[in-house]
Amino acid sequence: MHSPDPQDDCTPFLSRLGRGARAAGGVAFAAALTFGGAGLATADPSDNDLEATTLSESSQGDAVEYWTAERMESATPADELIAENEAPDGQVEASDSVKIPAVEVNPQADASPQAAPGTHDGSRTAAAAGTDHVGKVFFTVNGADYVCSGNAVASGNGSTVSTAGHCVNEAGTWASNWVFAPGYDNGQAPYGLWSASDLFATDQWVGQEDMNYDIAFATVEPESGTATLTDTVGGSGIEFNTDRGALYTSFGYPAAAPFDGETLEQCQGTGFDDTLGGTDDQGIDCDMTGGSSGGPWFVGDGPEGYQVSVNSFGYTSQPNVMYGPYLGDVAEEVYEAASAA
Repeated sequence: MHSPDPQDDCTPFLSRLGRGARAAGGVAFAAALTFGGAGLATADPSDNDLEATTLSESSQGDAVEYWTAERMESATPADELIAENEAPDGQVEASDSVKIPAVEVNPQADASPQAAPGTHDGSRTAAAAGTDHVGKVFFTVNGADYVCSGNAVASGNGSTVSTAGHCVNEAGTWASNWVFAPGYDNGQAPYGLWSASDLFATDQWVGQEDMNYDIAFATVEPESGTATLTDTVGGSGIEFNTDRGALYTSFGYPAAAPFDGETLEQCQGTGFDDTLGGTDDQGIDCDMTGGSSGGPWFVGDGPEGYQVSVNSFGYTSQPNVMYGPYLGDVAEEVYEAASAA
């Protein structure tokens, strides 16, 4: 989610994830991924608005072992950069507002956090204080390693992570080696790695890569201990069908220059409509780059507010602006499926 270099011509910027735009559902995207499906058992949910996959227990354990400190450090930022004439239009279906309150850490839970292999000791930075429920997402694509951002949200199962659709599924296939590292900071994963047992995305994203629906959720399991994710790090409240145009604070781990992905960064701004591509997303002024995809948007000036979106994409012709999908009825449906898994 960064602008092209000044010397680039007027053609769509091609991200590090792929050279050459592809068409999907009539929409050409500038970031191309081809996901492998090792260790996955795809499920077909009964509802047409969501798609899901279940990862085997053995693949979950393999994922935790796979992500050494070296692999985390070298993971490529996953981002979506598009040209304004390539964005899908349309309005996201919305009804009444639904709010799920935040969850506090449970000090009595049987949590046994372990730092990821090769990490160093150290405390969270001041900029990241109170945001241990936000973290990095790592996954593997055809032998290459990628990184996004994510957030633990309040849920029925206590172990649900929100992220962007393109951080779990691309062109109808699912990511492998998917893990969440809450509270990540300067190489340290103080709560260990939480591997995905199930991944959920909208049918509109999986089938058409519609940027209006670039939202996903994962159900995760602890690296050790029996505590749930929200028992361990807490969980943000989440709201669907919220009012538009509020003050939003966005968090993420931008890993493309000038950032290095080692610290949690934030942006803040009043949301505005997409007048370039006609999506139903909202934009805010934000200079975060690739790697921040999937990081949460909160209403208000800090992480205490309800989550209402995620970092999704930026336009090549509009530098330093981040767009996030509107969480309407379909996003709520996907969340409910993940929350009940």
